Amino acid sequence: APHRPRVSPVAARVAAELGVDLSTVSGSGSHGAVTRADVERAAAGGQGAAPSPPAAGPDAGAAVAPVEEGATSSAKDRSAAMRAAIAAAVEKSKREIPHYYLWTHVDFHRALEWLARENAKRGMDDRILPAALLLKATALALRDFGELNGFWIDGAFRPGDGIHLGVAVFLRGGGLVAPAILEADTRPLGDLMRDLAGVVGRARSGGLRGAEMTSATVTVTNLGDRGVEGVLGVIHPPQVAIVGFGRVVERPWAEGGMVGVRPVVAVTLAADHRASDGHRGSLFLERVAALLQKPEEL
Repeated sequence: APHRPRVSPVAARVAAELGVDLSTVSGSGSHGAVTRADVERAAAGGQGAAPSPPAAGPDAGAAVAPVEEGATSSAKDRSAAMRAAIAAAVEKSKREIPHYYLWTHVDFHRALEWLARENAKRGMDDRILPAALLLKATALALRDFGELNGFWIDGAFRPGDGIHLGVAVFLRGGGLVAPAILEADTRPLGDLMRDLAGVVGRARSGGLRGAEMTSATVTVTNLGDRGVEGVLGVIHPPQVAIVGFGRVVERPWAEGGMVGVRPVVAVTLAADHRASDGHRGSLFLERVAALLQKPEEL
């Protein structure tokens, strides 16, 4: 088997953020370990920049080991390197992937009413946020729309080995990363909520696990807490879709010939036209909306 360098958890996290292929980075740490500084130098110099690899199990990529960090560059340099890498990845995605975009609005009042009743039974530390409902509905809908859950590699679609939702996390120091919640469609809501809190915390502390960084089969971005009503994302290659959610807003809503005010959430899809089409994408969004009308079954 080929030698895989040791990589500190922080270096692994930064590599995921900057799109750096760790197999191309020479380590300057103890026993040749790759440090954060090595990753940042590679990103700044344009070396090893690549999209995250497709799902290949927990052992994909470089081995992660807790090693000592070497000297790091300034926060300003790190931010500039991250922004340059993100810009390169987005430019490549928009240039090479034929995106199509769809969006719909979903009546969210049944979900919120059920959530209030459910959380009243739970302790403060065990409560479920609306984001967990959105993630679970997305994961369940993907069971029937596998062409949105996988990778475009070497001119062909390769389905994911499970439904592993990459959740976009905005980092306090700038930039973002999308660690995966593995097998999200099989997780009970309470467990999914804990999974979400766990990956967000580990992303911001530099403690992401190897499988969380390399296994995402589709990405979900939720900008509702930023006050945005909707988001049309850019696909993260080699993935073929990204699902977006905005904030819950009150809107006039007609149902059964009656007009009222309902909490509404915008759900969007950006997908690769080589792997799917607008008809299937529309049915996917319709399925997400239908699932959110029966939150007790999620």
